[in-house]
Amino acid sequence: MSGILILIVFLPVVAGVTLLLLGRRADRAAPSVSIGVAAGILVAAVLAALLRPIVVLGFVSATGATFGVDGLTAVLLPTIAAITLLILVFAVAEKTRPAARFHGLMLVFVAAVIVTVTSTTLPSLLAGWEIMGATSYALIGFHWQKSRTMPAGFVVFTVTRTADLGLYVAAGAAVAGGIGWKLTDLADAPTPWVHVIAAGILVAGLGKAAQLPFSFWLSRAMEGPSAVSALLHSAAMVAMGAYLLLRLAPLLQITGWAGPAAAWIGATTAIVLGIIALAQKDLKQLLAASTAAQLGFVILAAGVGATAGGTAQLIGHAATKALLFLVAGAWLTATGTKQLDALSGVGRRWLILGGVFLFGAFSLAGLPPFALWWTKDAVLAAALANSPALYAAGLIGVALSAAYSAKMIAAVWAKPPATERARIEEHQWDSEGNGTRAVPSAALVPMVVLAVAALVLGVLAMPAVSAPFRSLLGASSEPESSLAELAASAVIAAISVILVLRRGVRPFRFGLAWFGLERATTVVIVSPIQRFAQVLSRFDERLDRSVDGSAQLLRDIAGRARALDRALDRSVDRVATGAIALGRIARKAQTGNIADYYAAAAVITVGAVLFLIVVR
Repeated sequence: MSGILILIVFLPVVAGVTLLLLGRRADRAAPSVSIGVAAGILVAAVLAALLRPIVVLGFVSATGATFGVDGLTAVLLPTIAAITLLILVFAVAEKTRPAARFHGLMLVFVAAVIVTVTSTTLPSLLAGWEIMGATSYALIGFHWQKSRTMPAGFVVFTVTRTADLGLYVAAGAAVAGGIGWKLTDLADAPTPWVHVIAAGILVAGLGKAAQLPFSFWLSRAMEGPSAVSALLHSAAMVAMGAYLLLRLAPLLQITGWAGPAAAWIGATTAIVLGIIALAQKDLKQLLAASTAAQLGFVILAAGVGATAGGTAQLIGHAATKALLFLVAGAWLTATGTKQLDALSGVGRRWLILGGVFLFGAFSLAGLPPFALWWTKDAVLAAALANSPALYAAGLIGVALSAAYSAKMIAAVWAKPPATERARIEEHQWDSEGNGTRAVPSAALVPMVVLAVAALVLGVLAMPAVSAPFRSLLGASSEPESSLAELAASAVIAAISVILVLRRGVRPFRFGLAWFGLERATTVVIVSPIQRFAQVLSRFDERLDRSVDGSAQLLRDIAGRARALDRALDRSVDRVATGAIALGRIARKAQTGNIADYYAAAAVITVGAVLFLIVVR
């Protein structure tokens, strides 16, 4: 059984790395390989959900890297695999180029997400988390030639990496607390380490899920291809932050403060980002803000311990948001614009796209009988049991969800004035680029599937049929939505939709600018890190110069040593030559005649006497 789990991870890794290494040579084969691998992952994910395999790898320690499938993973793993397959089908239909690099990065990214979801220990979780962050940066900066792409990718990478430090803090505290690496053991850490672990996990989860105060990076993530935005904002990347907090909800609860903090941050994000979404004029920016707002409900659920409700919201949101991003991407390709004013009436031009977009927008609005009506209310029921004030904040988030969804519907289904109608009839949308004025038929298939999912996935949260789902997640004791609560949220959503459709939304610039979150993110996170990087760069340059100077000094010393060595060699040669000459002279005195020796002795004696006389 463990082979299935290994296959789910290594199949996309091997295929993705191979495509990246082959590059342009694999462009023709890349789409087929990508779709085939994604289909294989889906089949293996379903089998893994049924068989519940466990894999233990020796990494850091004997049990440092452990992977497994429990109730939560059994629900999320097939969801991630299915949405990945549908998004890749869309990308193939849209002919995203260069194909080998795109599909290679997407497969490696998906493998990292799967590692994150199936990890049951901190080292393996950190490995998946790191690879997911690195590949997301590469995917957001995929069109690196564009002037806005790389700066946007830098903002995303910097903000998320800053929050990711919380995981390392949590891992260090787990070691210091002596509880090991298992995620299920973190809640058993002694004081004060349990609070440090909870704080680190909370920061990491909020950062990845784009919750306040980290939300703005989602705006910059829109610079990637449409398929990338659809995957990052639905079942992967952003969803992984919410998943982490759902996974470790018991840890948040046991501290006494982390759970309420997560719940209120989630509720506040649902409200603030809902207002920001309502102010947007760009369809993809509206969807980006709404992603953070909708995940706010999941974070709220994690904070109050509603694992079943939060998981249902996560799955319903994944299908809904993947659908909306794919439709927005198709319209962007066809019309060359993502501005709501320029997209006026576009739903009438492409009726199938307009129809599936309505399904996604109705679900996002929380209208019955679509998925996010049921799932939001499952979260709200848990919030009401915890705090009436938290429930009231959630209802405000529900009203805002309906309002910004209605704004999208009003824009794309509006009947444009005569001048605009003439332009639309000529298919001349080009305010931001030259559109193709066509939508590939194959691109409609995944959107239709996702539209059906947005309609039926809410069954997971329906009180009458949710018992097996709750049992699977071990959350049978969670409060269920009453008919009155379901009716209340539906009425609030319907009233908000009607008001926006009839009266519209007045523009407000401060909301359009994300309430200054961009500036705050730049001042608090991006700029300090840039300055720190510049300081490190200057230090590195000085270190390089010091190393170069030391090398030059050593070269000078070596040169002088060689010169001294040559001088010593010459001195030794001269001494040797003199000694040889003296030897020759000495040999000349060796005649063998005793008379010569007496004469020499007499000369030396006379010389010595004269020397003594002179000295005295």
